[in-house]
Amino acid sequence: MVALEVDDTVMSEQVTEERRFVGADFDKCTGCRVCELVCALENEKVFDPKLSRIKVLHLHELVNMPTTCRLCEDAPCIRACPRDALRQSEETGAIMVDDAKCDLCGWCIESCKYGAISVSEDKKTVMSCNLCEGTPKCVEWCPEGALSLMTQREFDQKARKTTVNKLIPEAWR
Repeated sequence: MVALEVDDTVMSEQVTEERRFVGADFDKCTGCRVCELVCALENEKVFDPKLSRIKVLHLHELVNMPTTCRLCEDAPCIRACPRDALRQSEETGAIMVDDAKCDLCGWCIESCKYGAISVSEDKKTVMSCNLCEGTPKCVEWCPEGALSLMTQREFDQKARKTTVNKLIPEAWR
């Protein structure tokens, strides 16, 4: 519980710990895709970026955007699944997939506004970042230090800062 003072009025606000997901510093990401290879190796035991739970989107020659699950509260992907194949870890917030229940209807993929659910063609099921059971290998192995565990608030702040830095030349500030 945190007390806030606003114009001589004390208000209380319940503070809960925000979930941390794998987020990127776009200024540091070079698009090398080591994160994709390490993820696939850790989770599927093969070096195949198609089997990675993190995807690096190349938006421009100089802009790369690694994308993973944001561990949404009241996750739309879970609500969208007609077979109850997805559940959310109470401990980490990671979306867990029951491969036996998943029939690849695609509703979870369609409902994810971050594009963080991918298809495993080999297993005929979907995949989402599982945070490597608490220590994401993509974060550990990123050669540029572009990946870290962060809250949505921290991610948004980094994204705004990166945008400002790209739009307003250093000399003008």
